[in-house]
Parts: sequence; C-alpha cells; structure tokens
Amino acid sequence: MKRPQPGLITLLCIASLFTVAPLIAVVILALSPQDAPTIPLAWPKELTFDNIVRIVRLGSFPRWLLNSFWYSAISVVVILFTSSMAAYALARKRFPGRNVVLWSIVATLMVPVQTTLIPTFVLVARVDGVNTLWGLILPTLANAQAVFLIRQFIRELPDELFDAARVDGAGEWRTFVSIVLPLVRPILATLAIFLFLWHWNDLLWPLVVGQSDAARTLTVGLASLNTETVSTSNLMAAALISFLPCLLIFVVLQRHIVAGIAATGVKG
Repeated sequence: MKRPQPGLITLLCIASLFTVAPLIAVVILALSPQDAPTIPLAWPKELTFDNIVRIVRLGSFPRWLLNSFWYSAISVVVILFTSSMAAYALARKRFPGRNVVLWSIVATLMVPVQTTLIPTFVLVARVDGVNTLWGLILPTLANAQAVFLIRQFIRELPDELFDAARVDGAGEWRTFVSIVLPLVRPILATLAIFLFLWHWNDLLWPLVVGQSDAARTLTVGLASLNTETVSTSNLMAAALISFLPCLLIFVVLQRHIVAGIAATGVKG
C-alpha cells in the first residue's frame, strides 16, 4: 500500500477550498445582516435568517420556485421514459435503418443549442406556447444523450435474460418494464440527477420563452432581482434557497452516481 503524499494532499485541499469558496461566500452573505460589507468578506458577528424570510415572502418567489420544479421534474420523468423505450428498440431490435436512426440521433449532439433557439421559439410562438409552462417544457422533452447512454447500457445486458423472457411468454412491454427498466436503474438515476440539475439551472431557454412574471423560472427570477432594488444579502439568500433542491436530489440519489458512471464508462 502506497504511503500518502503530503504534497499531493495539500494540493488537493487547496483545490477543494477554491471549489467550495463560492458556496461558502453565498452562505455567509445569505446569513449576514443587509448592511454587512461584501468586500472584504468576513464571517458576521451575528447570523440572521431575515434575508431568507424576506425572499420567501417575496410575491413572485414561490411561483418561480414552483415553475422551476415542474419544468425540471416533468422534463426528467418524460425524458427518462421515452429515452429508455427508444434505447431499448435501438439496442435490442433489428429493423431496417436502425443505424441511420441511431447516428441521426447522435448527430444532433453536435448541433449547438444557440442555433436552434430562434427556430424553436418561432414554433412555440405559433402554437401560443410563449409565456406558458407547457411551452417551456415541450421542446426539452427529447434528449439524444440520454438515448445514447441508456442504449450503451442495455447492449451489455446478457442475451439469456431476453431469451428467458420470450420462453416465459413475456411480450415486449412486459420485457421492457419487468426486465430492462430495473436493470438500467443505475444509469437512469445518474441521468436523473444531471438532467434535473441542467433543467433547474437552465437560463437561456426559460429567459427566451418565459417573458412574463408568471412564467419565469427561478434562474430568470434571480436574474431579474439582480437588476432591481434588492440587497446583495437578499440575492444570496435566494441563491441559497435555489441550491437546496439540487442538494436534496444529490443526497437521495448519490449512491447510484458512481455505479452509473462507472458502468457506462466501462461498458460504453
């Protein structure tokens, strides 16, 4: 067993400190009085939750929080379900043009999001989806990366499992629900975390389609607070509240992250 290297440990500790420094600064400012100085930043003599209470009581903040939750939760559930079905078909079924379909899906990963932003907005506007929650969610329900990663996972499942299911008389739907979904749970949990974080922190698309206060997500709402007469401590309290759901999701699903990433990396 190799002896720990003090120099490497010191370097890792410094790097970790730089990584968590922004979060520590947010916590300090969120729990400081409104008139506390922001530069130089120092630990306050008295901690207060007044900033958090003030933000929670802000008229639009609960709506922004709820919009972000529905935007993230609905998108994640639909993406995982539809991507799993597409991945199962692409991994286990033989049909003409299968490789063309697969690589067409993979090719969409090369297209920058900015190039599809205006066409997507025009399509949503034509069906009166601007300033609505469904208009915000609908264009994000397809995810090529999720299809590709789940397909790689399903490909490595033993053929004997599917042969046994056919012998037992299981149809395609029962095979998918009873065999495939339980076995791909690690990659589904990993994707759920990353997709939830991506949607929760997404700013560009909600900023374009959610122009009214009622359709804003939390990220867009925080950006609007930054331009109004809101103190830095209140803004940091709002940022701290927005961070808590992400932390909760990570704590609940963290044991699946390593298994999912490792399995995908080894088998992909």
